[in-house]
Amino acid sequence: MRFVFPFLGKTAQRYLEEGIADFAARLGRFVQVEMVVLRDKASRRLPDDLFRQREAEQLLERCADASCLVALDAGGRQLDSEELAGQITEWENRGMKSVHFLIGGHLGLHPDVIRRADLVLSLSRMTFTHEMTRLILMEQLYRAWMIKSGRRYHN
Repeated sequence: MRFVFPFLGKTAQRYLEEGIADFAARLGRFVQVEMVVLRDKASRRLPDDLFRQREAEQLLERCADASCLVALDAGGRQLDSEELAGQITEWENRGMKSVHFLIGGHLGLHPDVIRRADLVLSLSRMTFTHEMTRLILMEQLYRAWMIKSGRRYHN
């Protein structure tokens, strides 16, 4: 199985970038991890909805080969760590080759992405920056794999 993370733009904060890389490496012990940084093609001078639509087009174009699309959105389903581990097991049992995790930019995801998603996932009812969401998602996926493998998280 392969987890793909198409990121809209680079992670600006170095400490977040380092954390993302650290958890991606840890996660890579269990699953193939592919992080793709998409260049901003939309101009920030566009109206917000058109800007989000252009981002959606970029994300969905990059996910053409996805077995499963997971959209991160505050209105999505909240899972605890054990439930996320169970979801990963379900993907494995269904033979999912690639799961793509879609995180919106500073304006969030366009409704077209939410509609296309196989799972809309919320990490919290609180709001995080899209860059912090990258780190939190990586950490939670790593934690889920540790649960699945029966290992202690804090070694």
